[in-house]
Amino acid sequence: MQTSQSHLAYLALEHLIVTLALKPGALVTEKQLIDMAKHGRTPVREAIQKLAWQGLILVKPRVGLQVAEIAPEDHGNVMQVRRELEPIAACLAAEHATDEQRLRLSDCAGAMEECAATADLAGFFAADKAFDQVLENACPNGFIMAALGPVQTHSRRLWYSTASPERMDRAIALHVAVIRAIQQGRPDEARAAMTVLIDYLART
Repeated sequence: MQTSQSHLAYLALEHLIVTLALKPGALVTEKQLIDMAKHGRTPVREAIQKLAWQGLILVKPRVGLQVAEIAPEDHGNVMQVRRELEPIAACLAAEHATDEQRLRLSDCAGAMEECAATADLAGFFAADKAFDQVLENACPNGFIMAALGPVQTHSRRLWYSTASPERMDRAIALHVAVIRAIQQGRPDEARAAMTVLIDYLART
């Protein structure tokens, strides 16, 4: 149960960082994060450790905790990793996803399409995070997903900082193409669709 609480605390804090509710460069205390995450001290401390490992929170001796700044080179570096690894992950997930995971992928696609109709940016980011989690669970190569997890989160934060409804519509269409290919068990199509998506995100 404790692991589950830690993961929920992580998701709550990650969401605040990605959506810039916790501003880049902001100094925060453990108590503030406990209050914001609405979880206990131990789960939040474990969440902070994971966020620090991912480079989203900096633990500074004698200063405290700082939300990572956004550097000019972050976008290019993040997309370089995603371009190399994410098409492979999509291909493997299309081959190995369980029936339950394919149903969850269908839910993600449906949620994204609904967000496109309502211009719900926050909902899209939640559906995108859910998609990343299914991809992580469906891809049998844990080394790929260990590398991808942090950069996917950094990528969402970077994208959110300049997001617009127009860009969201195109991003959703490309995400849904990837999700449908994985869901329907078409590895080559999933790889190609993911490459198109990453190329679009790298340009925007």
